[in-house]
Amino acid sequence: MLTLTKTEARRLAIAAQRLAGPRPLADPEVADPEGMLNVFRAISCVQIDPIRRVERSHWLVLWSRLGRYDPALFTHLSEEQRALFEAWAHCASIVLTEDYPLFYRWMHGRYEGEDIWSSRVRQWMEANASLRDHIFERLRADGPLTTRDFEDLAAVPWQSTGWTKGRNVARMLDFLAATGHIMVAGRDGNMKRWHLTEAWLPDWADRDLWPVEDVVALSAQKSLKALGVATANHIHNHFMRKSYPGLKTTLEKLLQDKLVFSAQILDNGKPLPGDWYVHRDQLPLLEQIRDGSWMPRTVLLSPFDNLICDRERTEQLFDFRFRSEIYVPKAKRQYGYYVLPILHGDRLIGRMDSTMDRKRRRYTIHQIYLEPEVSWTPSLRRSVESAIEELALFLGANNIVYPQREI
Repeated sequence: MLTLTKTEARRLAIAAQRLAGPRPLADPEVADPEGMLNVFRAISCVQIDPIRRVERSHWLVLWSRLGRYDPALFTHLSEEQRALFEAWAHCASIVLTEDYPLFYRWMHGRYEGEDIWSSRVRQWMEANASLRDHIFERLRADGPLTTRDFEDLAAVPWQSTGWTKGRNVARMLDFLAATGHIMVAGRDGNMKRWHLTEAWLPDWADRDLWPVEDVVALSAQKSLKALGVATANHIHNHFMRKSYPGLKTTLEKLLQDKLVFSAQILDNGKPLPGDWYVHRDQLPLLEQIRDGSWMPRTVLLSPFDNLICDRERTEQLFDFRFRSEIYVPKAKRQYGYYVLPILHGDRLIGRMDSTMDRKRRRYTIHQIYLEPEVSWTPSLRRSVESAIEELALFLGANNIVYPQREI
């Protein structure tokens, strides 16, 4: 069994997420599609979120790992090379097209079960076959198309007490995507452009229906490698969230095959609870950390960053409690609407409430909140300000406004 200190566990988690060491795209003039793809291969998925208070979340996640880059590089990979596509991972995410079989396994046969939700969706889609066929016909003739390009031919409206009520075209598109018939072929801002999967998915993509056991084994390994060190519950909540049937048996097999190793994490000499695992491919990274090759970085994270998307794991490893306050009434917010955690070395030392004004090209820092045990030092201030300046440059800001002062 491997034994790691809590510091080593944090550093392995950070390094596995490509948040330590020099950024590979230091020169924004150098288009490096392979460098961006390698980040996706390391972290497996990048969550999508429409809010642009600072910048789109997936662009922030990539910036944290790559440094300043042209977002057109992402568009090139997703819409021209079609090496990336949108799917449901641990949330709505951008994932690798080379991983398509992992997602197709769960798309195939979706809504064929006898549970209440599947029955409701299946019956609604059957009742609205005319709308479904209309979407297929329009996409076959003129795709990619947006939601606005389709007529609402629903015979039975979609009933909901939430925001989906009456959104018949959008609901049908969502269900057809969930079953693998259509997929997102690009976006105009937050507006999705849809196309038939058979037309948009590149010829080189693997369209075979893999056995469940193979899908779970590969997905579990990708999740564990992206996490660095994790328990079965952490693996279950990451990447293909809650799509790991028989995970316990899978991990036992991976242990037998020596693809995965058992681990314990010591916190002041006491082991953290749970059975922990490290993937064989991350052992060299662990050795580098132990040999003193750890290269810390100070960087601002998206509130939806992969490192912190499992809130309980974040508290366990980093002693950092983070909750999004986007849907919290303003008067009840503790930190702010859109708060970026601050990663400094192997610790999450605080969070920053900020806004990017694109019209004035001004990046305003409303407040920086340090953790109770952290105090400003000249070195820490320089590191944080440097990270802010790097982000402002990426955002296209001409000036940065700090609380009570401007630089």
